[in-house]
Amino acid sequence: MKAPRQADVALLAGVSQSAVSRVVSGDTDRIPEETQQRIRAAVKELGYVPNAAARNLRNKRNRLLGVHTFEAVFPHAREDFYFEFLLGIEERAEEIGYDLVLFTSTGASDGRRRIYRDGTNRLNLADGTVLLGAATDREELARLRDDGYLFVHIGRREVPGAEIPCIVPDYVSATDRLVTSLADRGHRHFAYLREGMEQEAYVDRRHGYRAAVERLGLRDRSPGFHGEPGLTEDWLDELAAGPETAVVAEGIRLAEELRTGLAARGRNIPEDVSVAVLEGSGDEPGHRWDCLVVPRKKIGRIAIDALVARVEHPDAEPVSQLVACDLVAGETVAGPRAKE
Repeated sequence: MKAPRQADVALLAGVSQSAVSRVVSGDTDRIPEETQQRIRAAVKELGYVPNAAARNLRNKRNRLLGVHTFEAVFPHAREDFYFEFLLGIEERAEEIGYDLVLFTSTGASDGRRRIYRDGTNRLNLADGTVLLGAATDREELARLRDDGYLFVHIGRREVPGAEIPCIVPDYVSATDRLVTSLADRGHRHFAYLREGMEQEAYVDRRHGYRAAVERLGLRDRSPGFHGEPGLTEDWLDELAAGPETAVVAEGIRLAEELRTGLAARGRNIPEDVSVAVLEGSGDEPGHRWDCLVVPRKKIGRIAIDALVARVEHPDAEPVSQLVACDLVAGETVAGPRAKE
């Protein structure tokens, strides 16, 4: 059973959450006695317990910012993904005189990293926190927002009924620019390789791709364009023999599978088929893909500035920010050549 929140007290008492916060912290000036009684009755009925640390931090900041990830930070398989974000976060916090605390001890027996433990927000040690990770717990984001805790999330997250302040890589525009660059080289027949993921970052890339295809009058008959993930042997046969001269892949894994499959059918990248990838660093070993690159260090710095702005102006409405992504030229795109 979840511990009651200030938002629950406010709903039961029929008042604003700020009124609840003021009453439970003892600041009852200009709050009618009848309203105070309703709030106290709701607190008693729900068994709500105010968090003393949170009250103290609201009244006095300690120039300490948190970083919380929803999955492990340090395994080698994820090291590169997090490193640039963390570098930017640390660099910017040091520049403006804030200390950082990395929250890594909030895991549970099921392997999920939770913010709340026994009804307590373990991030309350910090004035505010930067959140990041693929396995975001949306219920906890909504609860943080309802509790009035100050945070920003790296990456877009949709949470029903809650406005979540996010620092968002602009995948939509970057994907549109990538497709446009291929079309400018003369490519008209495209294929799209889709991962089996439905997170917001993938949804944004797909929106950008579809918008560009439709705007430029391009042709795409691929399964990926129509919502089917993966790369099948049948589709590789069709691709090798068909009119497609450009492929956009959501990930390097799919691009590598494509390269192997095309080579087995006597087709090469980029001589026969150009390939661009919607992720990457531009320097992957073995094949330097033309790709979309997220400026992770820059985003980490922006996240700190956005968080500090919230800490210094806690009553301001939370806002999200888009950050432009880079397109890095590699060795996998050329002009179209007629297939024999």
